[in-house]
Amino acid sequence: MRKIDIFDTTLRDGEQSAGINLNTAEKIEIARQLERFGATIIESGFPAASPGDFDAVQRIAGTVKNSIVTGLARSVESDISRAWEALKGGEQPHVHIFIATSPIHMEHKLMKTPEQVMETAIASVKYAKKFFPLVQWSAEDASRSDPEFLVRIIRKVIEAGATTINLPDTVGYATPAEYGAMFKYVTDNVIGIENVKLSAHCHNDLGMATANTLAAIENGATQVEGTINGIGERAGNVALEEIAVALHIRKQIYEIETGIQLKEIKRTSQLVSQLTGSLIQPNKAVVGKNAFAHESGIHQDGMLKNPLTYEIITPELIGDASTQLVLGKHSGRHAFKDRAIKMGFELSDEKLNQAFVEFKKLADSKKEIVEDDLFVLLTDQQINDKEVPVYELESVQVHYGTANIPTATASAYKPDGELIRDSATGAGSVEAIFNSLERLVAGKVHILDYRVTSIGKGRDALGEAVINMTYNGETVTGRDVAQDVLEATAKAYLNAVNRQLVKAGQKISVAAG
Repeated sequence: MRKIDIFDTTLRDGEQSAGINLNTAEKIEIARQLERFGATIIESGFPAASPGDFDAVQRIAGTVKNSIVTGLARSVESDISRAWEALKGGEQPHVHIFIATSPIHMEHKLMKTPEQVMETAIASVKYAKKFFPLVQWSAEDASRSDPEFLVRIIRKVIEAGATTINLPDTVGYATPAEYGAMFKYVTDNVIGIENVKLSAHCHNDLGMATANTLAAIENGATQVEGTINGIGERAGNVALEEIAVALHIRKQIYEIETGIQLKEIKRTSQLVSQLTGSLIQPNKAVVGKNAFAHESGIHQDGMLKNPLTYEIITPELIGDASTQLVLGKHSGRHAFKDRAIKMGFELSDEKLNQAFVEFKKLADSKKEIVEDDLFVLLTDQQINDKEVPVYELESVQVHYGTANIPTATASAYKPDGELIRDSATGAGSVEAIFNSLERLVAGKVHILDYRVTSIGKGRDALGEAVINMTYNGETVTGRDVAQDVLEATAKAYLNAVNRQLVKAGQKISVAAG
């Protein structure tokens, strides 16, 4: 069977989605899960973009051992040098450099002639090869580039030392026929293309990212790039879980091996959704909550007689055990630890003890605890950063009636440990909570987005609140869970503020180091 490499860019292209702002601890946790998922290459960020990005890339490169860790760089020496400093500690140092090749990008964005672009591309690859054994070169907006120029520049960068050639559909413009034809044209006309990897990178602006990626595979691609859950700028990237499952279900056609651990799909999807605050649409292929639901009577009848009549993918294939009862109020610490390990969590004794305390609190108030509940609880402990002092909610009380003005009283511990309390009114209970908390935190807050959803099923399901805000001019997303959605809302508000405090603390630490 032919081997296709999976290049995951959730932490770079995916994080460019509006409203997503991951901290270093969250990026490391996602990278570890991507390693378990089986990604060949993990694009961990853009080292030259900021000190925080550099730190995250450097730490991920030193953490991940079974996947290649790469970082993005423009075709300039300073970017490439910065990438080397961040990535040189990795198992197989790899850099991803790019330059636009379409007429509209060269003329209006770069303001360079095709020959100048070619010279820059060649020089950047040669410079990168002084440091990196693995150099990926991308022709940004390849799908709108002149095919003959594309062939010429690819030949030159291969001669300069590129080990992977990436042909992105940067704005999601191509159709499957066009994108596949581009790959065929390149494989037919570029001398030496068989000696490098040929990569596809598709965006979903016209809803064709998965189809385009499969068309590229059918026409010679040996690597595919995408994100978990398809997150990314605008309409997002190709969803890697869709590609992995499609190649598995239709293996008699493609005869391709990816190395992806299909049973890690659900956990990977869930982790990315939880940490980014990016909800998965219910009818999302493979990982949506309705992906295995059948409402039609005819469908249900067929499923009862033979599940294969309407179900081509089973929940078990992707490791979906979200509604399985796992623990109860009488479960002990040993059983809790054993379950955490089976779910893939590696917690220190301190964090495990704290997670067990939170589990016991939940078990006292929730009749049934399923894997989704444990996943949220354990993930929160895994990424919890105690190094920077933060706000901690002590309590929130809301007085509401149809004839009364909603009033909220919130009390919280400041980063210095002082307990503070204040009250405020609002047009509704949520606004009253926001207004009371804004009086407690030191800084200016502007709410951009707020939403609440349920974790699991049933009337006692946990509620998850996600808040996107600006705090002291910085955009940040906070999330938290509780059985009461108003408590979850208050916690999510402070979580957003705390994330900015932690991020500021990390910046100070990086600058000092």
